[in-house]
Amino acid sequence: MTPLTPIYTADNCTFCAPLEWGLSVFWRTLTSDSSWFADLQNATEADDLRILGHRFAKPGVSQFTVSTKPGTAPVFLVQRVKGRLQYLVRQTIPKALRANYGLRSFGRVTRETTENYVANQLDHHSMADERVQAMLGRYQIVDDDVDLSQPRQTSQGRYWYNLHLVLVHRDRWAEVREEVIRKLRDMVLRVCKQKGYALSRGGLLTDHMHLALGCPLEVSTRGVASGGCSRLLEQSGLRPRHETDVSVWGLRGNVRGVRPGGSSQRPGPSLGR
Repeated sequence: MTPLTPIYTADNCTFCAPLEWGLSVFWRTLTSDSSWFADLQNATEADDLRILGHRFAKPGVSQFTVSTKPGTAPVFLVQRVKGRLQYLVRQTIPKALRANYGLRSFGRVTRETTENYVANQLDHHSMADERVQAMLGRYQIVDDDVDLSQPRQTSQGRYWYNLHLVLVHRDRWAEVREEVIRKLRDMVLRVCKQKGYALSRGGLLTDHMHLALGCPLEVSTRGVASGGCSRLLEQSGLRPRHETDVSVWGLRGNVRGVRPGGSSQRPGPSLGR
């Protein structure tokens, strides 16, 4: 069987994705010297990373706010910031950084608010036909066994990479056939399982869907969105269904992160906007 060519790719999709991250790295010595900060900002611009802020949470623990483009995988962010920082201080502090790190996606809305919003989509978009409203209610996704407040782990780090993804039907086509809605719901669940996405909530409506999910560190937000669209289409056997404009937001957790600003920092616009 000839492999299918993805319809949704990085080349034909556009994204609305204000993406910011909180990164914590750990020094081997209890330093509070940040004289390298401006050089690190300049160096990481070449990687399409914008460091918006830095502080020492305590001596030996650096916390950064970083803005990225949709095509940047979080693991690349960690590798480049740590690698370039180590290079800058190599003369004064050889092997300056420990291997471990912490990474968290930032957003303007809390995780709890987003999950509640996605779970209550039918209240926001009530159908005039009660039969359609009742049918859609049977295919909403709420998985209380998925706790997006808990970190995922690699051999060296802990991370929270949670997204709110919105996919809109092409031309806002309103799909009211129950067999199609059921097929889409089943495909969403199957794709998330295959790709390792932790799907907490899914709001399926007649002309769009909302998903709140945790993602693997190696996949960019663009990969989550465009790959998910193509996989859904491939597995469901349906015609192209979603627009190539995709909205993605990071979810804010309950811990306080580093924010731009301060005398030693250079705020800037998010590269993901």
